[in-house]
Amino acid sequence: MAEKLDPSGTSPARPPQAVEANKSKPLLELNIGSNVFRNTNGVVKLQGKEQMVVEFHPEENQLLLTMDFYDSAGSHVAHLRRNAWAFNTANRFALTTGPASLSLFNGPLWLKVSDRDSGDVALEVTVTHRGKIQIPNGKFYTHKGHLVEITSHYCRVVPGLTLFGDVFETRGGAASIG
Repeated sequence: MAEKLDPSGTSPARPPQAVEANKSKPLLELNIGSNVFRNTNGVVKLQGKEQMVVEFHPEENQLLLTMDFYDSAGSHVAHLRRNAWAFNTANRFALTTGPASLSLFNGPLWLKVSDRDSGDVALEVTVTHRGKIQIPNGKFYTHKGHLVEITSHYCRVVPGLTLFGDVFETRGGAASIG
């Protein structure tokens, strides 16, 4: 479980330099809406279940997403595995990425999953110039059929939970929401 930081940005139980000691796998900072999850392994747990994994490989200029998609009844309708569809019921979701790893353009890496049924952006992920992962926009369901809304201002799991401008220290673990 992620540990909420005090206003100074440090964890009272463990100094920041202790987190940097584990260099076996690069840790990611995930910005989900206006919320910051520091030192994550790229996994996002929603309502106790791993639903999303974001991977960033700067040496290969790659941004990869693995994610399970559900409908409002909690039925598993699609699975994206490292940017390739394992299954996608009725071709409901579309994935677009940019720029290509061999692109002549040196823009930021990004990917977007669109819901063809609703026309909404199901999830948008970008890499900042500092190598941080931003998830500024999203609208999808959890395995329990609860709506997740991500905007630049908040991350909300309907009903009940809204995160707004919170900072969490995950200590190399998953970003847990709900």
